[in-house]
Amino acid sequence: MTTPTRRRKKAAPKTFKAAYDILKTNAEQLQQQDEPDIDNLMTTVEESIAAYRVCETRINAVQQALDAAFAEEDRTESSDQNSNR
Repeated sequence: MTTPTRRRKKAAPKTFKAAYDILKTNAEQLQQQDEPDIDNLMTTVEESIAAYRVCETRINAVQQALDAAFAEEDRTESSDQNSNR
C-alpha cells in the first residue's frame, strides 16, 4: 500500500490573475474527483481561501476607484451645469 503524497501549500498569490487561476484550477480539480482527496483537501481549501481574499481585495479596490472616479465626474458635471446658469 502506498502513502499518498501531500501537496505543499503554495505562497499566497500576488495578483488577481494568479489568484483567479488558483481558484479555477482548484474548483476544476474538486469537480473532477470521483472520490474526495481528503489528504490534500485542507491544502486546497487554504490555498483557495488565500486566493479568494486576494481577488476580493482587488475587486474592492477597483470598485472604490470606480466609485471615486464617477463621483468626481458627477461633481464636475454638476459644477459645469451650475456655472452655465
